[in-house]
Amino acid sequence: MTVTSPAEPPGPATSRLPLALLAAYGVVWVLTAIKVFNRQDWLLENLLVFIAVPGFVLTYRRFRFSNLAYALLTVFFILHAYGAQHTYAETPLGNWVRDTLGHTRNHYDRAVHFLFGLLASPALWELLRRVAGLRGAWAYVGTVHVVMAWSGLYEIIEAVVAMLVSPELGAAYNGTQGDPWDAQKDSALAAAGAVIAMVLLAVRRRTNGER
Repeated sequence: MTVTSPAEPPGPATSRLPLALLAAYGVVWVLTAIKVFNRQDWLLENLLVFIAVPGFVLTYRRFRFSNLAYALLTVFFILHAYGAQHTYAETPLGNWVRDTLGHTRNHYDRAVHFLFGLLASPALWELLRRVAGLRGAWAYVGTVHVVMAWSGLYEIIEAVVAMLVSPELGAAYNGTQGDPWDAQKDSALAAAGAVIAMVLLAVRRRTNGER
């Protein structure tokens, strides 16, 4: 797999991978949408997906991310599709880990918040470099700040949408599982994922002699 420079749009030869990733995600999304734990909760979970994925498609010709960024985003969206299918608090994988390790809650939602910071940060970093013109440490720090801001905003949007659209689904949609600090912990995990992603990216670029 060829990874193009994040500072410049990918060339024509690399355009097939994003299309293949989109097709793979589409297949997973359809399969996970056929039989869901709660259809109303599934719709709520997918509200932002209905905006984000078409947004990536419509802006592809004008603003293309690197293959690596598209691949990582695809992994995140697939994990989200699985969580939306079962509701994050009831995913079979999360329940299996909970029962195997003797935990008291399903931690799948926490894992995906962490992975959001880890997997989405490279794309955000590319966006800040190419649109805002940030370079060096500013690009890395800026990316972490954007992830923190978006995570906090998402938790607020999540709560407002649950109250306005379907208050009775609030607990399932928000996935708090009785933890009053759930939103703060989720945001902190996303920030931690972003920090790790930026450290790894900085090391990789330094090793390759890139700025």
